[in-house]
Amino acid sequence: MAHYRRAGDIPPKRHTQHRDSGGRLYYEELMGEEGFSSDSSLLYHREIPSAIVDSRPWEVPDATTTPNHPLKPRHLKLHDLFPKDSWPATDPVTGRRLLLGNGDVRISYVAGTADSPLYRNATGDEVVYIESGTASVETVFGTLTAGEGDYVVIPTSTTHRWLPTGDAPLRAYAIEAMGHIHPPKRFLSRFGQFLEHAPYCERDLHGPSDPVQMEGTDVEVLVKHRGPGGVTGTRFTYAHHPFDVVGWDGCLYPYTFSVHDYEPITGRVHQPPPAHQVFEGPGFVVCNFVPRKVDYHPLAIPVPYYHSNVDSDEIMFYCGGNYEARKGSGIAQGSVSVHPGGLAHGPQPGAYESGIGVEFFDELAVMVDTFRPLELGEGGLACEDPAYAWTWARRR
Repeated sequence: MAHYRRAGDIPPKRHTQHRDSGGRLYYEELMGEEGFSSDSSLLYHREIPSAIVDSRPWEVPDATTTPNHPLKPRHLKLHDLFPKDSWPATDPVTGRRLLLGNGDVRISYVAGTADSPLYRNATGDEVVYIESGTASVETVFGTLTAGEGDYVVIPTSTTHRWLPTGDAPLRAYAIEAMGHIHPPKRFLSRFGQFLEHAPYCERDLHGPSDPVQMEGTDVEVLVKHRGPGGVTGTRFTYAHHPFDVVGWDGCLYPYTFSVHDYEPITGRVHQPPPAHQVFEGPGFVVCNFVPRKVDYHPLAIPVPYYHSNVDSDEIMFYCGGNYEARKGSGIAQGSVSVHPGGLAHGPQPGAYESGIGVEFFDELAVMVDTFRPLELGEGGLACEDPAYAWTWARRR
């Protein structure tokens, strides 16, 4: 995302000597995407950033998946995975439970109460949506503050850790790409600036504070990376703490974006999901449905029409408000609906008719559409409502 930022102490010219007050040389690190051909940032470390002293296997959370077969729509009740009366001491990284996944993207959920270890996802970018709770996210670039309704966007291989704050657990919906996630190209100029018709802009993106200065030796970092059978993990021990950056600049860094700053695109008749897009990644898109004025044609039917996902699976996470089209289905806040390619889906019985005349939808939902079929992870299988598929036929 070509939006330049700088923080801390950097030299006037890149790839030149940069020293501390005692004359000691800082170590420059280029962190860049697509080799040397896309966005990057330069970070200046007190110590050598590649100095590791140990490497051991890390068993990542269960990443096995089961095909959605026989094919049917599904309802996942995420709050059942972490019930209120028995929250474990789970952290927002190692406590994630896989809901759905394919070769392009993995979707997980967690209710975290403990600080996470230092962590780096080397398989792709992460977008983590905060359903509720608050956290500080310490990164090699600096600290982000995140709360309800925030997307936390973390570029590939950014060393970071999650520190839940407040009394309530951090409920987070993690979208992990096997590649890079960015704003939709149609919202950007050819030089990377947000265009006038975009539903959000640079002012809505909040980057990290100045770099966090931490000391320490033999510091462990959990790294998720590609390996035999797909995704695997390694525990690296670094000679010095990775958070030793004195300054950085560039166009690649973590940031937050609040769903409440998204300005919805509306029309006289129903707008299709691409009007609500917020991010895109390899093989998938992310949309959000926010409170908004709805269709104002005199004969409009505001509730979505029935539609077939010819080329994609549609995954909707319901995270606030009152979702008009799903009344009577059992779906509530914390639900995920899975509508796979090959099936028509749409509003529950009666919702199509009762929506006529409605002028405003008070709803909040995050949608992921994938262009390859999704399979169910262990978390998805553990919290499914088996009756959902038959609700359009009024049989429960």
